[in-house]
Amino acid sequence: MRSLAARSNAAERRHVHDLQLIARISDGDVAAFEELYRAYHPGMTRFVANLVRRPTMIAEVVNDTMMVVWEKGGSFNGASKLSTWMFAIAYRKAMRALRRLDEAVEDTQSDKRPALDLTPEEASTQSRSSMLLADAMASLSDDHRTVVTLTYFHEMDYREIAGVMGCPVDTVKTRMFHARRHLRRILGGELADWV
Repeated sequence: MRSLAARSNAAERRHVHDLQLIARISDGDVAAFEELYRAYHPGMTRFVANLVRRPTMIAEVVNDTMMVVWEKGGSFNGASKLSTWMFAIAYRKAMRALRRLDEAVEDTQSDKRPALDLTPEEASTQSRSSMLLADAMASLSDDHRTVVTLTYFHEMDYREIAGVMGCPVDTVKTRMFHARRHLRRILGGELADWV
C-alpha cells in the first residue's frame, strides 16, 4: 500500500498533467484528447454504470461527457480538479438521461456481469463478497450511490463531490452518513466493517 505522501505526489503529478492535457485539448490537439479519454474512460464508465445501469445509456452518457470535454475544454477554469469537472458533467448528463426515461427498468442481470474494464481472469476471480457489496450498492438511492462511488472508487473528497453533484458539502456528508448506515445494515457481519 502506498504511503499518503506517495499518493499525494502522484495525485499532484496527475493534476498538473491533466491541466497540460486540457490546455492542449482547448487548442484542438486530438492526441491530447485521446490520452485524456484513455485515462478517464474506465473510471467514468464505472461511475456512470452505477447511476444508469443500461449499457446503451452508459455509452451515450460517457460519450456525451467526453464530447463536452472536447468542445468546451477551454471553459475549464481550474477552480477544481479536471476530474471533478468531468465527473460533474457526467453526473448531470446521467441524471438528464434518467429523467428522459418513460419508465424505470431494472437491470436484474447487472450484478452477474463483470465490470466493463475487467480482464476475463479478473472477472472469474470476483468473490461472493463483491456480489454482496454490488447488491447492497444497488439498493442505495442514486444520490447515496453517487456519494459512495465518488468517495471510495474515485477518491474524491466531500468538497469535490459537492462540486460534482451541485449541492452543499453538508448535504454530501449527510448522504454519506445515511448511505453507510444503510450499507452496514444490509451487509452485516464482517462485510459491514468495510463501510
